[in-house]
Amino acid sequence: MIAPLIGMFFVLRRYSMITDTISHLSLAGVALGLVLGIHPLVSAVVVSLIASVGVDRIRSSTKIYGDSILAILLSSSLAVAVLLMGMIKGIRVDIASFLFGSIITVSYSDLIVMAIFALIVLCTMVLFYKEFVFITFDEDSAFVSGIPTKLLNMVFIAMAAFTVAIAIPVVGVLLISALSVIPVIIALSFQKRFITTIWIAQGIALFSVIFGIVFSFYANTATGATIVIVTMVILILRYVQNKIKRILS
Repeated sequence: MIAPLIGMFFVLRRYSMITDTISHLSLAGVALGLVLGIHPLVSAVVVSLIASVGVDRIRSSTKIYGDSILAILLSSSLAVAVLLMGMIKGIRVDIASFLFGSIITVSYSDLIVMAIFALIVLCTMVLFYKEFVFITFDEDSAFVSGIPTKLLNMVFIAMAAFTVAIAIPVVGVLLISALSVIPVIIALSFQKRFITTIWIAQGIALFSVIFGIVFSFYANTATGATIVIVTMVILILRYVQNKIKRILS
């Protein structure tokens, strides 16, 4: 429910790659948490927050293109994660569960951490919903109107970091961007009001997760990958439907 909510704003602002970058950063955070003996989701959020704020500062203070910074972080954070996990001795680490998600490995402590982060994200999005919408469609006008756009952008990136941490146990760091972007793209194709589009995206994501979990259980497939495949199938069906409508009209 939360991933497409955050993804809606990122897609409209053409920041879709940021969720992918944050997910790779969170993997480095997971590895750091395992090395230091900290809860992986907590360390993932901390590392993602620090790195995300750093990216925002670098993009605003240097001439480096934003996509170049994201590309550098994508590769370097993955390299750091692999190095850190290689340092872990005496502990069996199922890297695949962090990369692609595994619903059966979700512990009670994971659920508690996920619930806390989810509550923080939902409350923040409700509290600053109008401001986020304003900034998404016209950031310059929002700034002139007195809205603290820089501060809210940092808050929004923090919410993205929380969302990635929530999704790690279920879909994994490599697939969270798909769950944030694909349902949003499908929902936007219906060309409805903004809030209606958000509900459609959340409905598609929720259906994909539930159906993907059930299907993966009986088919004995990877949960995260199955969920993403379900969203892709819905996207293809929607594309075909629109093509048929255009032909008939």
